[in-house]
Amino acid sequence: MASTVASSEGRPGPWQEKLEGPAPAPARGGSTTGAVDRMWLTRRTEHCRAAQLSPPVWNIISDRRGGRTAWSSTVTVGNQNIPARYWYDGQYLHNAKEDAAEVALQKLGF
Repeated sequence: MASTVASSEGRPGPWQEKLEGPAPAPARGGSTTGAVDRMWLTRRTEHCRAAQLSPPVWNIISDRRGGRTAWSSTVTVGNQNIPARYWYDGQYLHNAKEDAAEVALQKLGF
């Protein structure tokens, strides 16, 4: 199975990039600025438009489990709401988005 871990800079992992298009390089010093975030959003929209898909809409969901909270994600592409397969600890929320992107691409036949 392919890795679903996003890089330490908070950039999307490989499945999110396939669904959304490539993210821009981070700003100097490794941090991401608001301008870069807006540029990434624009690129995602353009990538989906080129694939004749509406831009992906991410939803973060949580489930209280005892003394902890589990987190997951869904992604809506077109008229399909596609959930991630697994639940994650809050510090690994980027993996939930990556998991949902992987499932979406497989379901959409990419």
